[in-house]
Amino acid sequence: MPHRIHNPKHYDVIVIGSGGGLVIAVAAAQLGLKAALIEKGKMGGTCLNRGCIPSKMLIYPAEVTEYITGAEKFGIHASKKYTADFKSIITRISRTIDTESRSIDPRSKNLDVYRHEARFVEDKTLLVRGTHITATHITADRIFIAAGARPQIPTIKGLKGTPYMTSTDALRNTRLPKKMIVIGGGYIAAELGYAYQALGSDVHFLVRSGLLGREDKDIRFEFTRVFTKHHHVHLGWNPTLISYKNKTFSVVMENGRKKKTLSGDALLVATGVVPNSDALGLDKTNIKVTKSGFIETNSFLETSVPGVYALGDIAGKYLFRHSVNFEAEHLIQTLFIDKKKKAVDYGPMPHAIFTHPQIASLGMTEDQLLEQGKQLNKDYVVGLSKYADCAMGAARRSDHGFVKLIADATTGKLLGCHMIGEEASGMIHMVISLMYAKRDATVHDLLNMVYIHPALPEVVRNAARAAEEQLLR
Repeated sequence: MPHRIHNPKHYDVIVIGSGGGLVIAVAAAQLGLKAALIEKGKMGGTCLNRGCIPSKMLIYPAEVTEYITGAEKFGIHASKKYTADFKSIITRISRTIDTESRSIDPRSKNLDVYRHEARFVEDKTLLVRGTHITATHITADRIFIAAGARPQIPTIKGLKGTPYMTSTDALRNTRLPKKMIVIGGGYIAAELGYAYQALGSDVHFLVRSGLLGREDKDIRFEFTRVFTKHHHVHLGWNPTLISYKNKTFSVVMENGRKKKTLSGDALLVATGVVPNSDALGLDKTNIKVTKSGFIETNSFLETSVPGVYALGDIAGKYLFRHSVNFEAEHLIQTLFIDKKKKAVDYGPMPHAIFTHPQIASLGMTEDQLLEQGKQLNKDYVVGLSKYADCAMGAARRSDHGFVKLIADATTGKLLGCHMIGEEASGMIHMVISLMYAKRDATVHDLLNMVYIHPALPEVVRNAARAAEEQLLR
């Protein structure tokens, strides 16, 4: 039976989600459009409340411990028996995040904010309802879905009903576990597991295949080599049974015919994310989703319903805050300012992983080129330089890390850049700037500048030199 619609309130723009979507709602209102923002949770979305910001606030203290434990190689005899006030760190992070979230109040003359749940009842009409509100129907000329994603919970026998943690819980947990088991080998698992161990927990990673499977193959190899020296990583093991008794988790895991049990007082499940599309009533619309639940969009970020757009995690193209900000700004410019339809051009989208060692990536990986049938030295060349081989790397006594540049074998055009090592997330910005400012930027462009000596970015120059040598052969 169709839902009965009672005099829907009409807006020019409706935005679902206050992460990247907040940018669109505020901009629309400032441009004189009548807008509505729907957010049933805390203002600021995943990044502010349960993602990139609180996780980096936790990871930085973990990085500080690296200076303490690594001091002896420089002849500085600091005690390695440091202690971390874990409860104080988490409390400070939570207080800071909550204060920031509460400070977000985008309401204005042209912007209504609904702090309630909303579901579609037809293609461009939503039913908003919640505590202390009479159910309200709203509709708009344009609707932007930016409702994000949430932690994926795998189907493992016995897991349901146990007090396991997701990434959201791990960022609010004030008790440092003596021994924590992490299920997962992606960047969320690696970052949070690293932070917990650096701050005093004995962390065991249970990884079904390999660590950081989406990174470039040489980055994966180097990360695995270094990370497994300092962390308990159980590669190739699949969890089959979980139990919780006497405040202890027991995880039965199998590797072929082998079977063993891990025990610990905490369990973190970090096996990816799922989109929040299942909470929006999309079955009442003609909005199409993929088998994984991500909303299908075209190159203009349009869904299968005219006038309805999707961006950010719920669309599944890139799961980064900087990418949804880019998408939001593109929509604002093309729809509200230029009023001219234009496909979104992401360029060589960058990202970073804040572990030790740190990782940064930009553009194509070598794996992607090989999947396209490209051949090394025929279609593309690789320039690789180790941190230890530049003066500042030697000064830091670097025993790992490198920069890998990938370039077109004919033109020298930069196709990708991948770094692993100290300050990777900062250093890669010199390549980001070049590749975005000049979409046909080449290896030669990286060499046509003066580098401060000695400074860590010289390792980028050395990688460019190595790539150029391949081009000249």
